[in-house]
Amino acid sequence: MNWTILTDNRSEDSRLLTEHGLAVYVETSQHKLLLDTGASDVFLRNAERLGIDLTEVDYVFISHGHSDHAGGLATFLRINSKAQVILSPHCLDRSFYSSRNGLHSITADWITVDRSRLRLIEQNTQIDDDLWAIVPERDSYPLPAANQHLLAGTSADELVPDDFCHELILYADGLLFTGCAHSGLENILASIPDLPLHTVLGGFHLLDGYENEEELLRIANHLKAAYPDVHFYTSHCTGDAALQTLQQVLGAQIQGFSVGNAHTY
Repeated sequence: MNWTILTDNRSEDSRLLTEHGLAVYVETSQHKLLLDTGASDVFLRNAERLGIDLTEVDYVFISHGHSDHAGGLATFLRINSKAQVILSPHCLDRSFYSSRNGLHSITADWITVDRSRLRLIEQNTQIDDDLWAIVPERDSYPLPAANQHLLAGTSADELVPDDFCHELILYADGLLFTGCAHSGLENILASIPDLPLHTVLGGFHLLDGYENEEELLRIANHLKAAYPDVHFYTSHCTGDAALQTLQQVLGAQIQGFSVGNAHTY
């Protein structure tokens, strides 16, 4: 297995573009996957510069309905004629808004997406021998505090707090992709069927200024005790200060990533 970050907020390579979004290319022994598509065509432009051929991708996974994760999907479908798109139907039946820095839409543009390419998932589903789409639970552990700014509804006049029923998690041959982990990293990990796990990758929605140090240390100690052999890689919606606090407990077991970072197992 190998994975490469195609879109993220951060980059240490001047050749590569950044944006507020997330997209990851993954190869397993059986599949070529695109996990989320960022907010625009940045993922595609970076893939070209990294020599990654996205026309060969056979599954696209959309973790949730926000535009920073699904905004590039229409672009992808124009260059790839075969991949199936895995997502929750609840990405499509509502609009999404953020009240952070003023109320604004964060809904992806589904109008331009070919609906015949979509595979809608509402319960834990084994896609193939090494692939699972998982509906996370949200009740065992606290949700990220920054969720307070996220709303959903049929229109801007009928908004309620987002319940994140549109969020899915992808398991691929020992790797767990969290998207933004709006359901809470601990809840997500508690939702996994009895499957071997070596890597957790994605945003953890631990924004700086929202989770206090005590809560971050509690999360870190839980991860270290319950998942001592799992490696965690995070960026996008995980703050730099939050990551540093988690590293106080987890050390090298948790690392940040940026555009162009790649790992092979």
